[in-house]
Amino acid sequence: MNIFFNIITYTLLCSIPDNKCLPASRLMQSVKPHDHDRPRIIPQHRLLHRSRHDYEEYACQEAFERNPEKVLRFHELRRRTVLDCHPHEGHRVIAAMPEACVITQNIDGMHQRAGSRNAIELHGSLWRLRCERCGVRKEDFGRNYETLRCDCGNWLRPAIVWFGDLLDETVMQKASEMIAHCDLFISIGTAGTVWPVAGYPALARKAEAFCIEINPEPSGAISYDLVIREPASRALPELFATK
Repeated sequence: MNIFFNIITYTLLCSIPDNKCLPASRLMQSVKPHDHDRPRIIPQHRLLHRSRHDYEEYACQEAFERNPEKVLRFHELRRRTVLDCHPHEGHRVIAAMPEACVITQNIDGMHQRAGSRNAIELHGSLWRLRCERCGVRKEDFGRNYETLRCDCGNWLRPAIVWFGDLLDETVMQKASEMIAHCDLFISIGTAGTVWPVAGYPALARKAEAFCIEINPEPSGAISYDLVIREPASRALPELFATK
């Protein structure tokens, strides 16, 4: 089985201004029309500038408990921003491999939009909500939420890992089991320094998988059998080109 880990950290976002670390408060007023002619590649996590003020306002459980509607409206904006972007050729190459498993820390659902059917989302999804009172989970794909409340009357919470949240042990265990049985492990666009996922390359090596890193920048991860210093949108089509 082929494992693609953390693909693709670098998401095509053409509607974000040049100030890439845009605070969340300004992001809500800065969306511009999609520009197909001048794409920019920026890390997805910069959709929310990681400052104390911003995550305490929009991306933690305490913020949600203080003002759930404010937090939900911000995440609606994130959804609209993502929908204005499109999967690139790297996503499509992976989606064409039915045996491939994607393990990603991204929450944008870009792999599923490209056609991937086997994706493990370590940090949840922008397109899923959950009720913390009755446990209901709801898939919700659109620019706006279908509803902000559960049938029980409780506010629905975005089913993503916020600052201060614990990772889902069941999801993490599933990812580890897949890696422990893979033949090919490709790490794409990750620094390889944040645990526990930083241990995935070593787990793949233990399984005697052939390990490849695709990353324009050097990472802090273990040595790989093959290192490709190119963007995934270019490297993956070249790597899996059929003669």
